[in-house]
Amino acid sequence: MIRHVEVRAGAYHDSVTLMQVSQAVQGEDGVEGALVAMATELNLDLLGGMGFEVPAASPNDLVIGVTADDDAALGRALARVETALAARPSDSGGGFGAAAAPRTVGSAARRDGGTVAFVSTPGRYAFADAMDALQHGLHVVVFSDNVPVEQEVRLKQEAGDRGLLVMGPDCGTAVVGGVGFGFANVVRPGPVGVVAASGTGAQQLLSLLDGAGVGISHCLGVGGRDLSAAVGGASTLAALDLLADDDATEVVVVVSKPPAPEVADAVRERAEKLGKPVVLALLGPGLPDLTDVAETVVTTAGAEWQPPRSWPSTAPATGRYPYIRGLYAGGTLCDEAMLLVSAAFGPVRSNIALEPAWALGPGLEAEGHTFIDFGDDTLTRGRPHPMIDNSLRIERLLAEARDPSCGVVLLDVVLGHGAHPDPAAELAPAIVRARNVAGARGRDLAVVVALVGTADDPQGLEDQARALRESGASVHLSDAAAARAAIALVDGGPE
Repeated sequence: MIRHVEVRAGAYHDSVTLMQVSQAVQGEDGVEGALVAMATELNLDLLGGMGFEVPAASPNDLVIGVTADDDAALGRALARVETALAARPSDSGGGFGAAAAPRTVGSAARRDGGTVAFVSTPGRYAFADAMDALQHGLHVVVFSDNVPVEQEVRLKQEAGDRGLLVMGPDCGTAVVGGVGFGFANVVRPGPVGVVAASGTGAQQLLSLLDGAGVGISHCLGVGGRDLSAAVGGASTLAALDLLADDDATEVVVVVSKPPAPEVADAVRERAEKLGKPVVLALLGPGLPDLTDVAETVVTTAGAEWQPPRSWPSTAPATGRYPYIRGLYAGGTLCDEAMLLVSAAFGPVRSNIALEPAWALGPGLEAEGHTFIDFGDDTLTRGRPHPMIDNSLRIERLLAEARDPSCGVVLLDVVLGHGAHPDPAAELAPAIVRARNVAGARGRDLAVVVALVGTADDPQGLEDQARALRESGASVHLSDAAAARAAIALVDGGPE
C-alpha cells in the first residue's frame, strides 16, 4: 500500500470542482482513497483521519492525498488529477472583437437587464457583489454563507430604502416565478407563496405541498438569520408585502427555525394585516411540525390533504435500541427532529443545540441523543455543502456503527437541482457497510431516512427511495414522520 501526499502552493480551485476530482480519482482501479482539497483546517483534519501524515500548508494551498495499491495505480490516480484540474469549460464563442464578459454585477445588469442577481461568492466577498446588485436596482439572492451579520443588516437596510428584497445571506432555496435558485426542487405552479428563513425547511414544505397536488407561486428565501433579534425580520416583512401584492399568490406560509420572540410577534402582526390567509411555521417546542403545517396549507388552499408516503425497511428492527444519532444536511430539518426527540427523551446534544447547555464540544463527540448539522457554516468552510458531498456524513455514519451506544441513525436525503445527482448511490452502500460493521460487533443498527423531494426532481424520487430501502433503511417523505419512527425504536420510547 502506498500513501502519497503533496502540497501545491497557491493553486486555488473551487470546492465543488475538487470534490468531483476526488470522486473521479477514487474511481480509478487500485485506488483505496483520495482527497483533493484546499488545505483548510477542516480538510487537513480529514486528511489525517484518512491515515495520511498531515503536511504543513495554508488554506490557499492545494493538498492531494492518495492511497493506492501500487506505483501503477498511484500513477493513474495522479494522471487523473492532472487531467481533471486542467479541464476548462469550453469557449462560448465570440472571437476577435467580441464584447468582453462583464466583470461586475452592475456591468452585467447594464448589459443584460434582468431583475434578480444571484451571488454565490465566498462569504467575505459577497457583500460587495450584493450591494452592487442593489445599487443597480436588482433584487438579490445571496447563496453565500459565512457573511457577517453586520453586513447582512446593512444590505437589508439598503434594500428597504430602494424597495428591493435581499434573499439571504445563506439563502439555500428560492423559487421566483417558477425559476429555482440554489437548491431547488421541481414543483408545480400554484397559489401558495412561501417566505422561508430556512432552506431545507422550505424544501420540505414545497415537497409536501407538491406531493399533495398543490403548487407554488414563489418561494422567497430570506436567510436563516432573518428572524433573529439582530436582523429583525427585515426581509421576511418585505417578502410578505411583495406576496400581498402578487396576484398569483392566494395563500402565504412563513417557515423558519425557532425565531426571536419579539421578531415572531412582528411577523404575526404583519400577517394579520396582510389581507390574505397566512400560515405560520415558526418551529419551536409544542408548535406544529412542517408536515402539520403542510396539511393546514393544503386545506387552506382548498385541496385535499394526502399524507406523505413511507417505505418500511427490508431489514425490520429486531428490538429496542439505545440512543439516536442524527446526521443531517439540513439545519431546519435537524431542528425539527431535535424538537420531537427532546420532547420524548429530554436533552439532545448538538452543534446547533436547542438549549445552550446541550451544545456539543468542538470535537463533536456523541453523548446520549446527539444530532449534528453538517450544513452548519463551521463545517462548510472550504468544502461543498453536505447536500452535494456526503463524505463527512458517511465517515460519521461508520463511526456511529462502531459505537455501542448508538442504536438508531436518523439522516436526511434532500433531492432537487443543485443537490448530489444520485445521493443513494453513495449513501445506500454506506448504510449497508455501517449495518455490517455493527453486526460484526454483535448488535443491530437501525437506519431511518427522511427523503425530501418531489416526483419530478432529477434524481428520481422513487428510485432514491427504493435504493435506500433496499440498503436496510426505512424511508419517509416527512422528516417529522422519520423522527417519530426513530423515537419509536428507542428503548424507553413509545411503542
